[in-house]
Amino acid sequence: MANNLPSFLLRDCMLYIDRENKLGQIGDITPPVPASKVEEMRNAGMIKPREVHMGYEKLEFSFKMPGFDPQVLKLFGLAPGTENPFMITGALVDEDGDTHSAVMTIRGVIKQADGGTWKGGDMAENDYSVAVNYYKLEVDGEPVYEIDDFDIKVGGVSQRQDIRNALLL
Repeated sequence: MANNLPSFLLRDCMLYIDRENKLGQIGDITPPVPASKVEEMRNAGMIKPREVHMGYEKLEFSFKMPGFDPQVLKLFGLAPGTENPFMITGALVDEDGDTHSAVMTIRGVIKQADGGTWKGGDMAENDYSVAVNYYKLEVDGEPVYEIDDFDIKVGGVSQRQDIRNALLL
């Protein structure tokens, strides 16, 4: 009999920035959101337009920190070609008690380090935005997505291998 209880519910998460864990230091995290780039097209003989897939939108993620962390601040403004590793981990728990691990491996560049508003007696919130050059999502060690500038793999299978073959790559 199939289990119809809610599954893979996020119970907790962690962010590692440049290989350092930020236990107790992160307010919230907005992971990368893969999105298709589409264009509308209506050619001769078509009775309606359709959207055609033209690739993917750029990836980015953001996070908030209540602390003014010098280790993280020093990752902004680095020389071109410098990427930083980030890792987002999540504990996903089913209502039947099973626990799963979600891991997002990311390489990118901090493109914004917003120190927020400082006011005595109020906690400042620092907002960071990261341009993502590489993204991989795994659940329980199984690949879900792997995206870089040249390919996307879904479930470990390249979705552009035919294109790469046509380009003699």
